[in-house]
Amino acid sequence: MNRTLYSLFLYLLLPLVVIYLVFRAIKSPDYRRRWSERFGFAKLKPTDVLIHCVSMGETLAAVPLIKQLIAQHPHFAFTVTTTSPTGSAEVIKALGDKVQHCYLPFDFAYAVKHFLRQTQPKHFIIMETELWPNLLHFANQQGATIVLANARLSQKSADKYAKKRRLSTPMLKLLALVLVQTQAEAERFIALGVDPQNLKVCGSLKFDLTIDPDKKQQALQMRGQWQRSGTPIWVAGSVHPGEFATILAAHKQLLVSFPNALLIMAPRHPEQFNLAAITVTQAGLNLARRSMNDEVNLDTQVLLGDTMGELLMLYGAADLAFVGGTLIEGGGHNPLEPAAMGLPVFVGPNHWNFAEITELLANAGGLQCVAGAEELAEFLAAKWRNPAEYQQASDAALAVVSQNRGALTKQFSFIDSLMA
Repeated sequence: MNRTLYSLFLYLLLPLVVIYLVFRAIKSPDYRRRWSERFGFAKLKPTDVLIHCVSMGETLAAVPLIKQLIAQHPHFAFTVTTTSPTGSAEVIKALGDKVQHCYLPFDFAYAVKHFLRQTQPKHFIIMETELWPNLLHFANQQGATIVLANARLSQKSADKYAKKRRLSTPMLKLLALVLVQTQAEAERFIALGVDPQNLKVCGSLKFDLTIDPDKKQQALQMRGQWQRSGTPIWVAGSVHPGEFATILAAHKQLLVSFPNALLIMAPRHPEQFNLAAITVTQAGLNLARRSMNDEVNLDTQVLLGDTMGELLMLYGAADLAFVGGTLIEGGGHNPLEPAAMGLPVFVGPNHWNFAEITELLANAGGLQCVAGAEELAEFLAAKWRNPAEYQQASDAALAVVSQNRGALTKQFSFIDSLMA
């Protein structure tokens, strides 16, 4: 399939795209707003630098880079786009009126052309691997320098690109610079046709995660209010509906040995909060909801982290962490956040989105992979029963994060050289 056929195919899918938005709007009120932006009808000003951040995780990683670029080029106009309400909220919170912000339109040719005619970017920075054929084609046609920053490419994704070379290869050749996280990913990009001279291995911006001391102190104060000294507290972060039952089953097993153990369960998406609450109640566990400021006492067995932007703090209040999206065919989420808090980390078998990072943490002893509820409960209990083993895993997680910092400086330097 070439780009022309791809574009025609997208137009045929337009009714399904509308249905998708309606379905998401039913689940999450945030998806009911700003539809004009998603179809390229937003009123926008010209910009010097366009940065696309996708969702909340990519936005959090990109914010320090964006702030450095703004400081270095105060006379440039910046536009930052996302595709999700959570990412949008993070842009507004972190950058405010320093940037122009909107949703990136769907990759319909008319929508992308209208969007780019308005913004007229000279430089276009895409975070991670959010690559769309029409977007890159028309951005290049307008003369924008296109950079893929903090790029990651799993073998699974590379195989998908390889099956559609007539579409993917011309798109990838438009990239003036690819700042890739690992050498393995660099080799995958080269195999797909990217010029090796345009590739730079820089590491992941997510290693440059900075922990706000106030947030850490807030986490410790919150934990102190729970009066659970001597009992395990663990977080299941960024979990999905297909994982809720397994997480709760593991916690029930843990409660047999540690009756006062507390699980903090933080679903990945806001529209999943109520379903998670129902699932906990149906499992017969005592629930408190963070969003309602429910009291967490010795009878509380599960605290539902049903707020946005607090996951890092919740990790800071815990002893151990499981990272979700890994017990389902989801590819997983970032294990570096709990690692940066010094928590031993557990993931399920489906962690290909962060394969290299997971391998680094596992090889150092800071992360373990589990197959299901029974193994998760067993490993949680083992870490809690053996303080020396726990401390070794905690130190290993912190060391991996510390030893791999520096991607921010490298990526900023390469991008800034193109913008000079």
